[in-house]
Amino acid sequence: MHIYILKRILSLIPVLLIVSVVIFMIIHLTPGDPAAVILGEEATSEQIEAMREQIGLNEPLLLQYWNWISGVVQGDLGTSYFMKDSVINSIMLHIKPTLSLALIGEAIALLIAIPFGIVAAKLRGSTVDQSIMGFSLLGLSVPSFLLGLFLILLFGVQLGWLPVAGYQPLSNGIWNHVQYLILPAISLGAIQAALIARMTRSSMLEVLNTSYIKTAVSKGVKDRNVIYKHALRNAFLPILTVIGQTFGTLVAGAVVTETIFNIPGLGQLIINSVERRDYAVIQGVVLFVTFLYVFINLIIDLLYGVIDPRVRLERK
Repeated sequence: MHIYILKRILSLIPVLLIVSVVIFMIIHLTPGDPAAVILGEEATSEQIEAMREQIGLNEPLLLQYWNWISGVVQGDLGTSYFMKDSVINSIMLHIKPTLSLALIGEAIALLIAIPFGIVAAKLRGSTVDQSIMGFSLLGLSVPSFLLGLFLILLFGVQLGWLPVAGYQPLSNGIWNHVQYLILPAISLGAIQAALIARMTRSSMLEVLNTSYIKTAVSKGVKDRNVIYKHALRNAFLPILTVIGQTFGTLVAGAVVTETIFNIPGLGQLIINSVERRDYAVIQGVVLFVTFLYVFINLIIDLLYGVIDPRVRLERK
């Protein structure tokens, strides 16, 4: 088991290396000069050239990449050209809103998706099943930013129940923190709920048709025990995979939603950095988010053995 974990951790290295090369090349080949953005429109060409020399943009691309990746290996993601602060500090300042939003969005998705997926599987072919699958299809079809705008109009503007934008840190109180994240979390969680609900239904149907479930039913085992103790546990591995993927998506893909709701998370940090051509921040944030995504999937993979002992036996 320990060897398996070590192999999985080592497998992250080539993934992060490839991502670092791709994002570095894309950013540095994109039109726009950070030196010109930093100095402003009135800067002369001599001043711009001096600034480029100062921040190392005149060096060959290969050398720039080597200097950056050498720092990354040592835990240094670089320094922001614009904010004059380390990229790690910038990430730490913006990671809390993004993680809070992702956690609340995932909780909303699970509270909706798991029960409805189970009900749809249990009542396969019924009107209830068709209605749940219809709503899940609608959830997959509506973009999160469009749903977010509808939620702002209804609950923020018309009803005035929740704030339409902004953010309050957890230190200002749990309710103050949560109320600013409910609407963006719903707009993000709706799509994930649709995916999880469909996977739950599909996995449950596959297990409910097995012989040992039919045997349990014929022996008079309570319906609740059949569903939750036997069927759901054996159907949960594919569901867990989707949960891990959706949570990674929530962390990595909240850029538009954070912009709409004015949440100072990683998404807003990336948008601002792109506008400023702040290469170091863009590279650092994308690499950090990639690491979080693959790390989350690693945790999900390791949880397989907790849920299904057969997985542990296969890995020994």
